[in-house]
Amino acid sequence: MEIDKKKTPDNSPKKEDIVYGVVIEALPNTLFKVKLDNEPDKEILAYLAGKMRINRIRVMVGDRVQMVMDPYGNRSRIVRRG
Repeated sequence: MEIDKKKTPDNSPKKEDIVYGVVIEALPNTLFKVKLDNEPDKEILAYLAGKMRINRIRVMVGDRVQMVMDPYGNRSRIVRRG
């Protein structure tokens, strides 16, 4: 029996892709400036994940967030708050 790869994707983020940070500025169109925990001098641009938009999870300045980094390193997707 052959497994259909479309039905069982492995798109879950790896441990090394997950980073934590604190929101320092809210920008238009659900964009945020986030200061990273592991690199305190680095600020990146982050956007809300689709599930957070659908469930109307609010992210405010000062919130600690969990993010998945873009492979190129300049943006990230906020996947969890708290």
